[in-house]
Amino acid sequence: MSSNEKKQGSFAQKVKHELIEFWIIAFYLMFFFCALVAYTTLLLKKYDVNDDALNYGFAVVNALVIGKVILIGEMMRVGRGYEKRPLYQSVLLKSIVFAVLVLVFHILEETVKRVIAGKPFGTVWHNLHVEDLVGRALVIFCAFIPLFAFRELRRVLGQEKLYALLRGRGVADAPESPVGR
Repeated sequence: MSSNEKKQGSFAQKVKHELIEFWIIAFYLMFFFCALVAYTTLLLKKYDVNDDALNYGFAVVNALVIGKVILIGEMMRVGRGYEKRPLYQSVLLKSIVFAVLVLVFHILEETVKRVIAGKPFGTVWHNLHVEDLVGRALVIFCAFIPLFAFRELRRVLGQEKLYALLRGRGVADAPESPVGR
């Protein structure tokens, strides 16, 4: 096998790995955001307010965008400095950092949308509401805690051991297992 074939093979493997990572993150976020939309719809229905069915579509698109933002952040090594801390601190700090990163991307997205629509640049800050931004950041942060907990556990334990633990395939019986101690 030539070095060019090895590079293509490793490139194809890397692309496959990144796609799998992206879809795992995206499906998790889709589930979370669609559940939030369903809750909001049911809550508004209680007060006879009809909610737009397009909100599910927006939830899916947001999950896809945020999934890509997470992967870009990880490629840029955002949050890597927290990996030497205790696991709970690493999870919470990465959740905070990535929630802020997503918030920055949201503001950038709003800026681009307004500029494309031909509105003045200054209208972005005028039309952003602090309550909306804080609410969005809080929801994203809460969604990120379990996501980064699993990602950090996978990093610390290793992918095979974590998946074996989740499937319950006798890992607790293994002598080197932290669960079996």
